[in-house]
Amino acid sequence: MDDDNGQGRGGVEFDLAIVGSGGAGFAAAIAASSRGARVVMAERGTTGGTCVNTGCVPSKALLAAAGTRHGAATQAFPGIATSAGPVDMAALIAGKTALVAGLRTAKYTDLATEYGWPILHGTARFAATNDEATNDAATNDEATDDEATDDGPVLEVDLDEGGRRRIEAGHYLVATGSAPYAPGIEGLAGVDYLTSTTAMELDELPDSLVVIGAGYVGLEQAQLFAHLGARVTLVGRFAPHTEPELADLLAGVFTDDGITVVPDRATAVTDDDGTVVVTTTTGQRVRGARLLLAAGRRPVTAGLGLDAVGVKTGDLGEIVVDDRLRTTNPRIWAGGDVTGHPQYVYTAAAHGTLVADNALRGADRTLDYTHLPAVTFTTPALASAGLTEAAATAAGLDCDYRVLPLSAVPRALANRDTRGAIKLVAETGTGRLLGAHALAEGAGDVIAAAVYALANQMTVAQMAGLWCPYLTMAEGLKLAAQTFTTDVSTLSCCAA
Repeated sequence: MDDDNGQGRGGVEFDLAIVGSGGAGFAAAIAASSRGARVVMAERGTTGGTCVNTGCVPSKALLAAAGTRHGAATQAFPGIATSAGPVDMAALIAGKTALVAGLRTAKYTDLATEYGWPILHGTARFAATNDEATNDAATNDEATDDEATDDGPVLEVDLDEGGRRRIEAGHYLVATGSAPYAPGIEGLAGVDYLTSTTAMELDELPDSLVVIGAGYVGLEQAQLFAHLGARVTLVGRFAPHTEPELADLLAGVFTDDGITVVPDRATAVTDDDGTVVVTTTTGQRVRGARLLLAAGRRPVTAGLGLDAVGVKTGDLGEIVVDDRLRTTNPRIWAGGDVTGHPQYVYTAAAHGTLVADNALRGADRTLDYTHLPAVTFTTPALASAGLTEAAATAAGLDCDYRVLPLSAVPRALANRDTRGAIKLVAETGTGRLLGAHALAEGAGDVIAAAVYALANQMTVAQMAGLWCPYLTMAEGLKLAAQTFTTDVSTLSCCAA
């Protein structure tokens, strides 16, 4: 809390005013409210932000559904007959929508009521009651709360129900997230394209689909629609931030799934009598009934009035923050995707609690992204934590690595699905684990164990000697660690 023992700045109504109701905003509000702070939240869209409404929850629910259909069409076990018919897209989307609505109520709107902070539905923007005082404070990187004046920033909210609410707070958090990005591709503005948000609202499955962008969003969306039965073409550099051995294996999986992978950049888009035509850098022309744009996301900062209160933004619209998540105005903080930091909901949640600690308690905390895990929910899933081989080398580290095919992992054999591998990167000499990467069923669960090994600076020798339950995919970590000194093909299936 502030130096006035939680009563807030003299004369202000709230200790913390939050713009945005997603992961960062809710984490901050819960942390602050739990300590007795007075919190208010403004939201111009649907309560809950990206993750529950248009990101993690709906996409993974639909991926699970599509995976179930695909599994029924392709299952590999003898003696079992399954088949997959056409998809009732409207019913599938209705089920997704019901799930989202239930989670939004239970984990967002009801929680706000329980903790007791109001959510103002409307469009918020900053204004300065004293421009000179605010700008002077904003340009002083060493400014403290005591140096900031109560004539600094205020928040004005144009309420959806009518009228305007003016909010003065001791501190402000901008947590407005990110939105799908539309790059400057020739002709794109003349095409009715889908994004990862609008694609999950379709009530009919397109016969064919072209996906531009082969990062994690493009990979998931391409396989989602392919597994539902659409003919999919994926245009873009395939899995650009992935270890090449795993990217190659996943590209093979996509080919087996019937997805055409075109590793070129899209340069132009046209509408040919209702059919989308995408031209690439090599002159290839790709056609589809619909176009899905998955070219990344950009921070949402337009219209917030940040210039008026001395908050700087970067080239991509991201809010510039220090390592404590404070902006260039000492009373305003930012968290989540809007900062340009890694775009994961768990990053946003960590940002929210950090801001609550730093703004209201002067905790002076920072975050360490060194072992931050990432998961792409394809089938098989792609997950990583720590350094890639290339990143370790670029950092000047002398490293060694091993790639263990899933054909060496008993769980994968039992599943009759050995598509994938596990790659470990270790420091030469010490054997200290530098990075872990997996392409496997449940890769996210596997990589969670690797995060603990990385955080505790374990060596591959230590990992090779630890207990690990048999017939789990996580056993692949132990086996991969053993390959630094042992030919695991010479071991029995349950050898320690």
